[in-house]
Amino acid sequence: MDNTMIIEAKNIKKTFGGVQALKGVDFKIRTGEIHCLAGENGSGKSTLIKIISGEYTPDSGEIIIGEKKYNNIKPREAIHNGVQVIYQDFSVFPNLTVAENIAASHELAQNKKIVNWKKIKGLAVQIIEKLNLHLDVDAYVENLSIADKQLVEICRALIQDAKVIIMDEPTTALTKKEVTALFKVTSELKKQGLAIVFVSHKTEEVFGFADRLTIFRSGKNVVSEEIAFFNRMNFSQYMTGRELKDHSFDIEINPENILFEVKNISRNKEFENISFSLCEGEVLGITGLLGSGRTKLANAIFGLSKIESGEVYVQGKKVEIHCVRDAIKNNIAYVPSDRLTEGLFLPRSIENNLMAASLGQYIGKLNMINWRDVSQKVKSLMASMNVVAPSAKLPIQALSGGNQQRVLIGKWLNINPDIIIMNGPTVGVDIGSKDDIYTIISDMAQKGIGVIIISDDLPELIHNCNRIMVMKNGRIIHEYQSEDLSEQMLSETLGEA
Repeated sequence: MDNTMIIEAKNIKKTFGGVQALKGVDFKIRTGEIHCLAGENGSGKSTLIKIISGEYTPDSGEIIIGEKKYNNIKPREAIHNGVQVIYQDFSVFPNLTVAENIAASHELAQNKKIVNWKKIKGLAVQIIEKLNLHLDVDAYVENLSIADKQLVEICRALIQDAKVIIMDEPTTALTKKEVTALFKVTSELKKQGLAIVFVSHKTEEVFGFADRLTIFRSGKNVVSEEIAFFNRMNFSQYMTGRELKDHSFDIEINPENILFEVKNISRNKEFENISFSLCEGEVLGITGLLGSGRTKLANAIFGLSKIESGEVYVQGKKVEIHCVRDAIKNNIAYVPSDRLTEGLFLPRSIENNLMAASLGQYIGKLNMINWRDVSQKVKSLMASMNVVAPSAKLPIQALSGGNQQRVLIGKWLNINPDIIIMNGPTVGVDIGSKDDIYTIISDMAQKGIGVIIISDDLPELIHNCNRIMVMKNGRIIHEYQSEDLSEQMLSETLGEA
C-alpha cells in the first residue's frame, strides 16, 4: 500500500450552537487505501466529511490536499482536487438515464453549450467497462436498485477524476450479496490508486474490507491504526469508551409455559402454513432473505394485515387478530423495521412518543390525563432505556438513531406486553446502542416476556436467541437451537434459501 498522503486534516474544530462537534481532530488519507472511519452517532464523522468536502466551514484548523493548504475549502475546490462524497441520500437524477447521470455533469462542467449525447454515452460505457460492471446505460435511474444507484454515483465520481471517494454509511440499505459486490468494486478502485473512505460501525465490514481504521468518539480522534492492530474487543472499547458484555443467551426455557402459538396461518402470496410456538422468556429468531415473508408474517401477527386462515393462541386461548387494536388488547407489541416512517412521530417530543401507545393508562377522574404520573413514567422509561437527552420535551427527530430506537422500544414496553416482535431491532444504530438493546432484550426475557427477533444480522440472532427459524418463499424451511448453530451454518442455510 502506498503511504503517499492525499488529504490531511489538522486540528479541525467545529461548534454548532454551543456544542463542540469536533475538538481538534487530525485525520489522514493515503493513496491506494480503503480507510474506515467509525464512531458512534454524534461522534463527529459526518461533520469532518462535510468540512473536507467544503460543505461546512471549520472554526479553526486546516485541510491539506497535496501541497495546497485550505482554512476554508469550497465545494468546487474539493471536487477540483479529486474529492468526491457519496451520501446515503444519493444525488442522482431519477428521470435521467444511467449514461446521463454518469457523464452529463462532466460535460456541463466544461461549459459546453451543445451537449454531445453520443459522447456522453460513450464515456459512460467506458467507465462501466473499466470497472467490469453490469449497468444498462440506457436504463432510467429511478428503476435501479439502491446498490446500482450507488455504482452510478461511483462511476460519476471517477469520470470527474476522483482521487478520493468518501462513502457515508454505504451499506445501510444493501443486502449481504450487494455489500460484497460493492466492496469488490472498491478493491478494484484501490488497485487503480484511489483512496476509499467509508463510514461504518459494522464489525464484519470493518474487519472484512478496511486496510486502516480511524475511530472517533465525542468529537475526538481516539485511535487511527492499520486494521491488524484491532480486534473485536478493542474495537468496541474504542468506539464506546466502555467494556461491552458478551451477549450469549442462556436462559432456560420451560417448553410447557407457552405464551403464544400460531397453527397453519396463511396469507395469500405472502406466507403459507406457518406454525410455531413461543414460551415465557424465550427469544425466538426469524431470518430469511428479502422476500422470504418474514416481515409480512410479523405484520399479520400484529394486525397490520389480515391472517386469512389458520389459528392464533395467546396463553392457550384462541384469539382473533383483525387489527392492531386486537393485537394490543392481547398484549402483543411490535417494534417495526423502519422507526422513522412506521414507529415514531418525528416532529413530536420524546415524551409524546414514549406515551403514544399507552396514554389511556393515565386517564383518571373526570376523564382527564394525570400529567404528573405521565411525567414520572417518562422519566423512569428514559432512565431504564438509557435514553440520553437534556429534556423529554425535545423533538424525537433531534436524537441519534440509537436513542430513537430505545424510545421506540420503551413506547411498546410501556403497554406491559407479554409478547413483543422486534423487526430489525438494531438496524442503523451504533455499537454502544446495539449493546444497550441486547441488554434490554435479555431483561425482557428474564421478566418472562416472549420476544421474537426478525433480523438478517446473523451474530445478533445466534447470540440473543434460544431458537432460530429460517424462512423462504413464505414458509419455514429450517429451525435450529442456537447452542448448536454457528454463523457459517446459518449463512449456508440462507445461501441455499
